[in-house]
Parts: sequence; C-alpha cells; structure tokens
Amino acid sequence: MSGEGECVLQPNAEAPGRARRFLAARFAEWGLVDDDGCVIVSELVTNAVLHGDGPVAVHVFQDERDGLPVIEVRDGGAGRPVVRPEDCAAIHGRGLALVACLACDWGVRPLPDGGKVTWAKCGL
Repeated sequence: MSGEGECVLQPNAEAPGRARRFLAARFAEWGLVDDDGCVIVSELVTNAVLHGDGPVAVHVFQDERDGLPVIEVRDGGAGRPVVRPEDCAAIHGRGLALVACLACDWGVRPLPDGGKVTWAKCGL
C-alpha cells in the first residue's frame, strides 16, 4: 500500500465536501473504505476554514510503518486547535472531540514559515 495525494481548497463552505470526495477517491484507489476518515477530514477542514488563514491543503498518505492512512490539513493560521470541554448546550465546538474519538492518533505541528498542520491517523 503506497501513494499519496494533495488537494488545495479555497477556504469556503464547499471545502469540507470537496475534501471528503478527495479522501474517498484516494481511499478507493488504495482499496479502502473508511467513513470515519470522511468525518475526520471534514472536521479538520471545517476548523481550518473557520479558524485558519488562506487556502487549505489536504494531504493524504499511508504511513510506511503500518500502512494506515494519515490525513494532514494545512492552513496559514497561527491559532492551534484544541478539544473543548463538553458543553451540551453549545451548537458547535465538537469537531476535534469527534476527531479524537475516531482517529487512532492526532495532533498539530507548527510550520516553519507560519501556519500549521493538523493531522489524524485513521485506524480503519
């Protein structure tokens, strides 16, 4: 299992859907079906659109060590995403909690020229 791909998206309301279609196509090329991956990429891209800056790049590849797919979402924003405490009355703010539950691992790393990459590894 190898190969990788990247998709650059404009930061607008269409970006999460385009990211889901991109991810589903990549997974299909690898013979994988993972609905959790579509939820993960949708949440990460939505965060990048709402809280990031500039275009959003989605990079999908398979980890050479274990073959599991990794989703990376890059944006130019300086802020770092955090899992918010549970608030049953809130109408948003659950995206990263979903990512943390669905992914076998996830995190954020700053980029040398500014911005960040938020990543998640799918457990399939």
